[in-house]
Amino acid sequence: MANFRRIGILSSGGDAPGMNAAIRAATRRALSQGFEVMGILGGYSGLLGAADESDPDVVRQRYLRPLESSSVSNIVTRGGTILYSSRCPEFATPEGMEKALRACDKYQIDAIIAIGGDGTFRGATDLTNHGIPSIGIPATIDNDISATEQTIGFDTALNTALGLFDALRDTAESHARCIVTEVMGNKCGFLSLYLAIATGAISVAIPEVSFDRDYAIRKIRQAREEYGKRGIIAICSEGMPKVNGKNYGEDFKDEIIRETGIDTRFTNLGHTIRGGNPTLRDRLTASQMGVEAVNHLLENKSNLVMCVHENRITSCDINYALTLDHMYKDKLVDGELDRFTGFEIAQMKAHCVARRAKVERLYQMAYNICM
Repeated sequence: MANFRRIGILSSGGDAPGMNAAIRAATRRALSQGFEVMGILGGYSGLLGAADESDPDVVRQRYLRPLESSSVSNIVTRGGTILYSSRCPEFATPEGMEKALRACDKYQIDAIIAIGGDGTFRGATDLTNHGIPSIGIPATIDNDISATEQTIGFDTALNTALGLFDALRDTAESHARCIVTEVMGNKCGFLSLYLAIATGAISVAIPEVSFDRDYAIRKIRQAREEYGKRGIIAICSEGMPKVNGKNYGEDFKDEIIRETGIDTRFTNLGHTIRGGNPTLRDRLTASQMGVEAVNHLLENKSNLVMCVHENRITSCDINYALTLDHMYKDKLVDGELDRFTGFEIAQMKAHCVARRAKVERLYQMAYNICM
């Protein structure tokens, strides 16, 4: 049994539907084992803010809030995060870490469950390295954490966007328009790729695969002139490079008009797909991860990130997960692989090959079946 009595839970970075389900599950699992739970408001900023605050009412209102079973009632259905979220550059500094450790000592927070993306996990690793056992739970609509097959929020974002695309299809059909639509993704094309297949988009541009604009233009012209297609949807992912100083999707829209004469509009779904009630899949995954995160802490395991692998909840070392992510995204820095064995590096490379192959396979499918 772990040698601590109070677990802190925080959510950091961009919010994602299902975060509340993870908070609820982790809270109730910890309480059932006789541990106290402290909700940390506003991510790592909450720890830093609480470090030097002496007024208990201010602390409770702004930074730290004890969680009971009733505190998390009926939140499993809600998007966003009841603990709020933020990005905290100060936390990455020695001064910020000193404040965080002082807050943990002052309020007897013995372990941390951090819900978020790669930046959140780097913070959890720093805390573990300074003596505060920490577990990461991947929550981001972008599904851009390479160590897991699915992040919390991805499924909900897909389903929210699906409804919006169906609505766009209606107006595109009514006016015989082509609508180029940008989808969030933080330089990861999974959202756009899945949606292209599910909505019947005529083309999809994602950062991971070279996009043949000339071919896409020919396909759009053929759909209109040879097949009489009225409503046409083209998708581009956030993170595509600017063209002629303009947003990629807006420039592509201009090219479609110029080359085909088709009435074409550009729209950006933006943050509309980040909120909303989480789907069953996200609620279930988040709940399982929340329970398993507490279980790992109870077994004196830390510096881990929860993952989905072959539809099972597993875990892996956070340092491994972060380095794998850097390898996949071509962001490795000199010496980053030195801490790993040759076998581990080979595993990372094989994982990257498999993930890229999956993207390529889905991308080819999109072009084979979409018109």
